Amino acid sequence: MSSIRRYAVCGLSARGLASFVLPILGLTDRTADGGFGYGSDEDDLSEYAEVVAIIDTDAARVAEFNQALERLGRTPIPFFAQTQYDELLATGAPDAVIVTSPDHTHAEYILGALRHDVDVITEKPMVSTAAAARAVLAAERESDGTVQVTHNFRYPAAHREVKRLIQAGTIGRVTRVVMDYHVDLRHGASYFLRWNRQRELSGGLQVHKSSHHFDLLNWWIGSAPEEIFGYGALNYYGPSSPHRPDGGLRSKDPYFLAQEAAGVFPIEDGAREGLFGLHYPGQYPASRPLYLYDTEIDIEDTYSAVARYPGGTSMTYSVDFSSTWEGYRVSIGGTHGSIELLHGRTVDGAALPTSDQVTVSELFGPTRVLEVVAETGGHGGADPLMRRDLFAGPSPESLELGLMATSTEAAYAVAMGDGLVQSIATHQPVDLPALLGLARVR
Repeated sequence: MSSIRRYAVCGLSARGLASFVLPILGLTDRTADGGFGYGSDEDDLSEYAEVVAIIDTDAARVAEFNQALERLGRTPIPFFAQTQYDELLATGAPDAVIVTSPDHTHAEYILGALRHDVDVITEKPMVSTAAAARAVLAAERESDGTVQVTHNFRYPAAHREVKRLIQAGTIGRVTRVVMDYHVDLRHGASYFLRWNRQRELSGGLQVHKSSHHFDLLNWWIGSAPEEIFGYGALNYYGPSSPHRPDGGLRSKDPYFLAQEAAGVFPIEDGAREGLFGLHYPGQYPASRPLYLYDTEIDIEDTYSAVARYPGGTSMTYSVDFSSTWEGYRVSIGGTHGSIELLHGRTVDGAALPTSDQVTVSELFGPTRVLEVVAETGGHGGADPLMRRDLFAGPSPESLELGLMATSTEAAYAVAMGDGLVQSIATHQPVDLPALLGLARVR
């Protein structure tokens, strides 16, 4: 029997292509004819996996991708409409599914697979609401299928080093964590030119983006959070933006002018073109251009939150999506010392001074600085390591550090984002285990 697992990919997104489809196809030469010029990952996963189906709502986009494959001498991948998903699973064609569609569709794909006892690998966030996360956890308990979530933010070298230090007891029991995160004006603006800008499609950036950060902090702390409280606002984008040009003219839009050469803004007179030269005729038709100041934008671009953990540990978190730099500062305090880490770059990509230095200070001892060298590959070397865990099996380091996120851990990351929005609306703290129907950890 072949050891190669058969995967159906749900959603031919840029992330789905770059992170999964191309590595599984073994297309490591990303500059080859066909327009696959993306990223620096060279891992070939074809000895472990094959893609047997693509499920998507946009048949034209999948057809364009298959035409590119044919130009490379490859066999096109069978396409299935979303309405054919249940039938495909029932035939036993895939051993597992990979979910890389817009966030609000994740639950449908995950729950469908679990009904047929099919394993799931899903892009983060696992789902877009706490209610959907609760449903996934319940379905997984009744299924022979499992759910793994691609929280790759655990995998960068500096993050693994911090986890090792905490596990070794270097700073004693963690008492508090503070993270101040910044998304620069290019990266931040891009979310408001995509489906992420509508809460019904993404849950909001505190779910789509911050779930990454929440999962990392929970993993470092080594515990599930009990409660979250916070504030949020739309300060930079939308119809009330202080940067909205008179008359809505793009030629006067400061975001556009600041990144005109970066390719963040889609063209105005044609279907949007994404990675690999593929278009989005269904999702972003040329007849419906998107602007940073549209009235349909209903999410926040700035958040501040505090969370409580068992034993009195607390976490403070803030993020903005229109910053002068990209990255974060984090401070982790413990009963016997502290760990400090800065990871950041300018809008133009230059690393900030002392970026990726881990500073360890003992409460009654010396301070030392650890230089951490990032591996090559997407997201600071995280993606190749994560894919190896998912498709070839977890490494000894992965097992030691608990690098692979479980469905319950992923559910808590979603619940923190959803709970933050609820707290913003009610001005009250939100009980996170209650959102997920789980008992508090004692």
